[in-house]
Amino acid sequence: MTGAGAAAVAKSLQFSADAEPAARKWPIEEGPDTPKLCLAPGDGGRPLPADLQPRADTSAFGRGPGTGGNFGGFLDPKAEPAPTGLNIAYQRIRQLGVTHLLGVNVSGPGGVWTEESVRRTVDTAKEAGLVAYNAMINLPPSVIYGRESRAKDLEPFIASIEAAGKGGLTVVEYNFYEHRATEGYYETVGRANSGYTGFDSELELLIDENGRVAGPIYRDANGKITPETLAAFPNARKVKFKDLPPLSSEGAHTLDEMWANITYFLRAVIPVAEKAGIRMALHPNDPPAPISRGSQQIMATLAGWKHLIAIVDSPANGITFDCGVTRELGEDAIAAAEYFASRRRINHVHYRNVLVDKPYEKYQEVFIDAGMNDMFGVMKALVKNKYTGTIYPEHPRALDADRDRVGAGGRIGGYPGGGGYDGITFSVAYARAMMQAALESV
Repeated sequence: MTGAGAAAVAKSLQFSADAEPAARKWPIEEGPDTPKLCLAPGDGGRPLPADLQPRADTSAFGRGPGTGGNFGGFLDPKAEPAPTGLNIAYQRIRQLGVTHLLGVNVSGPGGVWTEESVRRTVDTAKEAGLVAYNAMINLPPSVIYGRESRAKDLEPFIASIEAAGKGGLTVVEYNFYEHRATEGYYETVGRANSGYTGFDSELELLIDENGRVAGPIYRDANGKITPETLAAFPNARKVKFKDLPPLSSEGAHTLDEMWANITYFLRAVIPVAEKAGIRMALHPNDPPAPISRGSQQIMATLAGWKHLIAIVDSPANGITFDCGVTRELGEDAIAAAEYFASRRRINHVHYRNVLVDKPYEKYQEVFIDAGMNDMFGVMKALVKNKYTGTIYPEHPRALDADRDRVGAGGRIGGYPGGGGYDGITFSVAYARAMMQAALESV
């Protein structure tokens, strides 16, 4: 080989070496600079009821003589005591690789959180290898509806926020519903007879003389009330969800009223939260029906979300960004994630998917991989904007494996068409794949 040829080969080899990509660290794991998947304690499920548990069979595969299948051995099922109480759920959550909790239960005297009650919850989670990150708190009705006693009623609420910071929580989540429009939820048939959750403002309901929905209401696959249900409530009258009357305990309220009420709340609470090191996260109206029991909803539009964070300009005044609700509004979830994450106003994330027939008024909550949201795009927007808080892959779909756990004729608790531990496992796995891909690509 001539000198020139050798030089060319050497240069080519050097170029190849220079172009070699850096060694990739795998697996891509959560850390201080990444988002964290989280679950609620209830997502961990519980053991099978005694009447559904299979009978032990010592002659089954791997136990009887000659049935070892040429394997090297199995753990003795009695080698370690089974977990009990809350630790059952916590162990199952950790088995999914999830380390952060939302919705942890914080109890206190008279419903008021104390530093001791918060720290007890935080420490219990820590002993199980988990981080109690987020707790939901209820607001006094007088604050929501602007009643005379709101200043006095807000005092124990403020004390709870102070206790949350001292006890080790990071986020306190809350709602500001005039009336949550859950009457519009119903079960629909999903992929391969799985369960979906539908919402329809035109849904026909049965109500009693006090305007409350009679139930349970059973429907056919087309959403029609069954004859048996109609016969069970002969004195109930039919009314569509959108026409439900206000309840006497709530009344009907305008947007102006509700914005005034939440402005009062934020100006009183956000400075306290800032000082306590707590980030407040307001969940949007879900379902986002424009009218719910005669009241307009302040968090049922993207413009409303943006207005909320402008009332008190502080990272402590943030939202729970729900990409499912964003699509229910007919909005672009990626653009919305960019808007709020770039301003550091997302203090918690709900990560789910939907199919929308008519924004605000008719949609279905579906499997996380099957809806209209670009879930990878949403995750990339969060990662790109350096969001490091929690992401909850909520509202699992009803799978047969979860239905089997309640037995024939039983019903999984929670939303109509919602699932249990098996459904949440699917959602966690999908969300983790999206997160790992986003962290690798952004």
